[in-house]
Amino acid sequence: MTRNTALEAALHPNGVSTPAAPSAKLSEAVIDAAIGWAVKLDYGQPTPSLRQAFEQWLHASPAHALAWQRVHTLKTSSPTLSGLPAQLALDTLQAADTARRAHARQGRRNALKALSLAGVAVAAGWVAYDHAPWQQLLAQASTSTGEQTTLRLDDGTVIVLNTNTAVSTDLKGAQRLILLHKGEILITTGADAAAQAHYQGKRPFWVHTPFGTIQALGTRFVVRLEGPRARVSVQEGAVELHPALGGATAIAHAGQSLWLTSNAILPAAAQGFSDDGWADGVIAGNNIRMADLVAELARYRPGRSICDERVANLRVSGIFHINDTDQALRFLEQTQPISVTYRTRYWVTVGPAAHGARR
Repeated sequence: MTRNTALEAALHPNGVSTPAAPSAKLSEAVIDAAIGWAVKLDYGQPTPSLRQAFEQWLHASPAHALAWQRVHTLKTSSPTLSGLPAQLALDTLQAADTARRAHARQGRRNALKALSLAGVAVAAGWVAYDHAPWQQLLAQASTSTGEQTTLRLDDGTVIVLNTNTAVSTDLKGAQRLILLHKGEILITTGADAAAQAHYQGKRPFWVHTPFGTIQALGTRFVVRLEGPRARVSVQEGAVELHPALGGATAIAHAGQSLWLTSNAILPAAAQGFSDDGWADGVIAGNNIRMADLVAELARYRPGRSICDERVANLRVSGIFHINDTDQALRFLEQTQPISVTYRTRYWVTVGPAAHGARR
């Protein structure tokens, strides 16, 4: 049996019957859920409540049990995963899920062929941190591209998740912990009134990132992961930054922004737009560089958005709504000497206006 055939039989047999995977069709949502449970249970740190929730899901439908069986068949017997170390096997599942989603519009068979190649890519080390979906699978709360949501924690803290973000929280111990897996969050820390009597005061509040930790000192602030660093912007109060590999710490006060890397803390230049405007659904600012605005709009739309270097340094001011990026691009085209070209809905280029075009 070829690699592609083995994977197709495991997830969508379509007439290929084996004792471990009887012939049946499964919905994409059920497969998504099964892959998510596999990551959480096999590679995370499952709690009793998580295991109980899994058992409830598993027994809620025969389709759930079948999907779970197939995912484990894929992990343990597929030629793509066979022999890989545990972490690479996990990465392969995650890359496979990403590939399947990305190719869903091309049809189920093409998607599964793409899935079968994901293990090869991972084995070669081609899956980058920024593009792996493990953050959403392990997180307690997450958003997709263009989506935002708000968490209200028991200590009174409010966390707003921006586009493509994943977080976990732990308020059970003597410290309040927030783990930012990916994306961007706006945190307004709570008074922690219910725990003050037990812990003789407000518990410390920490945000953990891949590059270091941030201690809130009674505050409202934004943390945004960007490549190999995190941008920390303070709106109220102050925060203390601690690089993951040690070194000097630093305190950022209201109105300040700093870069947190694994071994240093650096000043962060102004972006031209407010750091927390996205929580109100807008990118708002004055004298924003065109390339920076296009890059920011790109975070809220699927696919690729490119700014031609010939218009990259144009300056614009205004309020741009992130819940309708196409409208924002149309407004820019009407008011600036640019053209917006859609190769497809998912590939947009902002370039110079056609010669002689009137604005």
